[in-house]
Amino acid sequence: MNFDNIEYLQRGNKRQQQAYSTLTNNQILVKLKYFDPILVGTIPIDIDIESSDLDIVCCFADKQEFIITITDSFRNEGNFTIREQKSISDFSIVANFFVDNFEIEIFGQSTPTRQQFAYRHLIVENYLLNKYGEKFRQQIIELKRQGHKTEPAFAIALELTGDPYTELLKYETEDKSPNR
Repeated sequence: MNFDNIEYLQRGNKRQQQAYSTLTNNQILVKLKYFDPILVGTIPIDIDIESSDLDIVCCFADKQEFIITITDSFRNEGNFTIREQKSISDFSIVANFFVDNFEIEIFGQSTPTRQQFAYRHLIVENYLLNKYGEKFRQQIIELKRQGHKTEPAFAIALELTGDPYTELLKYETEDKSPNR
């Protein structure tokens, strides 16, 4: 599966098609094009629940330029916020806002998008969903409805111990998808 282009959403379920319309009609990814944006999270791999948002990872070379672009492009959207947060190895800029019926979260780092944890988790989770099938997918969705975040839900379903965010990445060596 190639997640670099959101065209696949047009052929997906109703919520994926709505996400595609929201992102394209509001030119969200176009406004972010200089930051190599990629839609990640649960909606692309069809494990979203009612409260799931649209997560977009970006890569910036200049933090101030990224903040200005995000603010200029989205400050008039519903409940717009932007903040800097420290992550494990870097700092991140995170913006949240509402467009149509979706909350959108833009996550920017100086790390290339395909090396960011969110993208790497997307690839591994998609691989695992394809490997273990529909029953496994439904188990993940049910765990999410019970309040578990995505990576911990996978860890529970796979009976992983330790930090779910790092444990899931151990499956990267098993994944032979063309995006790797």
